[in-house]
Amino acid sequence: MKTVNVILSGGVGSRLWPLSRKSNPKQFLKLFSGKSLFQLTAERNASLVDEIMVVGNEEHIDWSKDFLKDLDLPKNYIIESQPRNTAAAIAFAAFAMNPEDIMIVTPSDHLIENQEEYDAAIKRAIDLAKNDFVVTFGIVPSKPETGYGYIEHQRENVLSFREKPNLDTAQEFIEKGNFLWNSGMFCFKAGILLEELKNYQPDVYSASKEAWNNAKDGVIDAGLSSRIPSISIDYAVMERSKKIKVVPARFRWNDLGSYESLYDYLKGEGHPVDNNGNMVIGTSIFSAFVGLSNTIVVVTDDALLLLQKEYAQDVKKVYNQLEKYKSVLR
Repeated sequence: MKTVNVILSGGVGSRLWPLSRKSNPKQFLKLFSGKSLFQLTAERNASLVDEIMVVGNEEHIDWSKDFLKDLDLPKNYIIESQPRNTAAAIAFAAFAMNPEDIMIVTPSDHLIENQEEYDAAIKRAIDLAKNDFVVTFGIVPSKPETGYGYIEHQRENVLSFREKPNLDTAQEFIEKGNFLWNSGMFCFKAGILLEELKNYQPDVYSASKEAWNNAKDGVIDAGLSSRIPSISIDYAVMERSKKIKVVPARFRWNDLGSYESLYDYLKGEGHPVDNNGNMVIGTSIFSAFVGLSNTIVVVTDDALLLLQKEYAQDVKKVYNQLEKYKSVLR
């Protein structure tokens, strides 16, 4: 039995456009003391695992290899020619392992601080996984947040999963005190995950197995991938499994899924903010805001974004338009 950190690295981070692009996605941006979120993810788990496995698309795999070149651990790469959401990505990783191997599945683009608390949570999850539980990580919330899903729990028992709430519902969750933010991190034996996937989503299981069996050097065939239903691991397994457990975690966690999250992080790191809450990202050119508050200006060589902070989730609409017209800016 070995423990493997499976790093999911297929996303673009469209809510952080124009900083994040297909050619330089969010997880590879060196915004964090000269390091990327991808690097920080691998480094955070290096002392806890025996191996690192990256599941990503063909455009990003060279980035992954470059960022991991100095890490002294065995590394494997699975290349998705046609990404089909997290259920398929995790299934490929599980097929590549022995059934008793422990998978610690982490996104590549989350910011996590407080290594001691993180290590404790991972070690507890591994203990549960060794006993054939399917484990998710829930973050003890610090505020009513509408951008995250929630897990209702009683100690390590999951009572329900909840979709992203409105502000009033999020406030109710906080007041009840038994709700956690859904982190999108998981831990389980490879064989147990595949058994549960086969049980609850057999179409995903069988199509993923066929695609994996025909993979060459870790590269998944695009045609076979296209036959796999595009379903998240949450829907396919986590929200349906009778073996589910949650580890309530107190490490500092931020999925940096929007400019509002990035704003809060940068402000905490001392990035300049004026008296009305306005921030400029990407340029040192003198900038003045008149009659504006809570405005974020993002500058790159070829694009300019002006954003009212409370509309941060809508940046994805801009990206979707660029994608629709196949713009070079996407």
